[in-house]
Amino acid sequence: MNILYIMFDQLRFDYLSCAGHPALHTPNMDRIAAKGVRFSEAYTQSPVCGAARMSAYTGRYPSSHGAQWNGYPLRVGELTLGDHLRSGGVGCWLVGKTHMKADESGMARLGLSPDSVIGARQAECGFDVWCRDDGLWAVGPDGPYDAKRSPYNEYLKSKGYGGENPWADFSNAGLSGDEIASGWFMKNADRPANIEEGDSETPWLTSEAIKFMETTTGPWCAHISYIKPHWPYIVPAPYHNMYSAKDILPAVKDRAELQDPHPVYEAFATGRIGKSFSRDDVREKVIPVYMGLIKQCDDQMGRLLQYLEDSGRDKDTMIIITSDHGDYLGDHWLGEKDLFHAPSVKVPLIIYDPRPTADKTRGTTCSNLVEAIDVTATIIDAAGCDVPSHIVEGRSLMPYLEDREHPSPRSYVISEYDYSSHPVCRGLDVLPKDARMFMVATEDWKLVHCEGGLPPMLFDLKNDPNELIDLGRNDTFSGIRAEMYAYLHDWSLRMSQRVTMSDAEIAKKRQDGGQTGVVLGLVEETDAPAAMTAHYRGTAPARPKS
Repeated sequence: MNILYIMFDQLRFDYLSCAGHPALHTPNMDRIAAKGVRFSEAYTQSPVCGAARMSAYTGRYPSSHGAQWNGYPLRVGELTLGDHLRSGGVGCWLVGKTHMKADESGMARLGLSPDSVIGARQAECGFDVWCRDDGLWAVGPDGPYDAKRSPYNEYLKSKGYGGENPWADFSNAGLSGDEIASGWFMKNADRPANIEEGDSETPWLTSEAIKFMETTTGPWCAHISYIKPHWPYIVPAPYHNMYSAKDILPAVKDRAELQDPHPVYEAFATGRIGKSFSRDDVREKVIPVYMGLIKQCDDQMGRLLQYLEDSGRDKDTMIIITSDHGDYLGDHWLGEKDLFHAPSVKVPLIIYDPRPTADKTRGTTCSNLVEAIDVTATIIDAAGCDVPSHIVEGRSLMPYLEDREHPSPRSYVISEYDYSSHPVCRGLDVLPKDARMFMVATEDWKLVHCEGGLPPMLFDLKNDPNELIDLGRNDTFSGIRAEMYAYLHDWSLRMSQRVTMSDAEIAKKRQDGGQTGVVLGLVEETDAPAAMTAHYRGTAPARPKS
């Protein structure tokens, strides 16, 4: 079986019609949900691109793999999805974005050349690369945001789009008369992008995915990773005006949130992005375009489905649809992501398994708590490989897909955020080592622990599902906070760094009577291996002379 691991960037969990959005219709993603299982309570491991993706590709928490923010290198030697799959004879390919930064100093220390097979995989998050394009090709006063080559920009130039950076001038810009109206400015969001729709980023990547499937023999897992609906918020016609202000949902926010707010929440809410998305005129201009971007993504899912059905590959290809994190869009007086309210930390997750063993669950919704790293374990499991549980911290979702009892269902989920590189860290006067937050959530409660001596946040998900009332400093709920901290303590005691020796290997050594070191203070000769007792009796063979 082959696996399409499809990830959108910054796609909210509730902006699909199968998830209940009343105005945004996504019939193709709905079709996949109707053939598979939709997980309604899926949480990302970090509400920021880089850390979330490194967790998705390693199956490990950010504090385990260490790449906790955008641009933080994933340390050399960290095992990835590609390593686990290839050990079982399954290829692992990238088509699109990873946000991966290579550990160049670590590779140099170990003598790994970037142009070797091993070095290239280390530099590309364990993937073999069909094409990599991280999709943010802005150029600022300090130079380009991303210095790598852009296959998409090369494609645009081959199609006759002029200039040094057609990504910025055409795909992510409109026109104001004869002048370029950059998509970086939200006032231009409702202008159609200055590009043929078929040449824009999402259709281009879909075409690359189809080319990959046409020419690559299996078994394989292909990570089809789209940059959209991530900003810049601009989209070509006809998607730019498919939706209007009347189609957007009211912002989930309350003035009470800004009365005696938590210091970290206040720093984000009063920052430039939070202030922008708190304005109704900004939301009314941006959100219809965000919806248009999602609609275009859904139409491209229709292209993929059509190819799979026409080629017969729908019968032997698992499809996974998810996102790295969400987008506040003005909810809670916030924009972008970064914090742990549902619009930011929950992600869509749909899995279609074509095999008969999944027939019982088709078209169902699973409300169990799951994490993004569970997708990593699921892919390894579905591909017929062993999930190395001492390395991969996710738990396979195959029992849910096959209507079996899960041996270890989650009673809580974890997400982490290191904001030491975010401008709010300076405003809060928090040391980089303390600029960290940990979310633990159950079905009924969500607690956010903040390092640096800051108070926690606490939300009653059962009675306050919109998370409008922070109970983190309310003495009435000290018992609940203690219970949630007990979960966080339980998680912190996980075995996260013993990755070179599994429990099974240790048990086998014990069963075989293996000894990992010299035992001092032996009471009986029978306590020690035969070779050792012979030596201490003085009957061991003499050593050969040098």
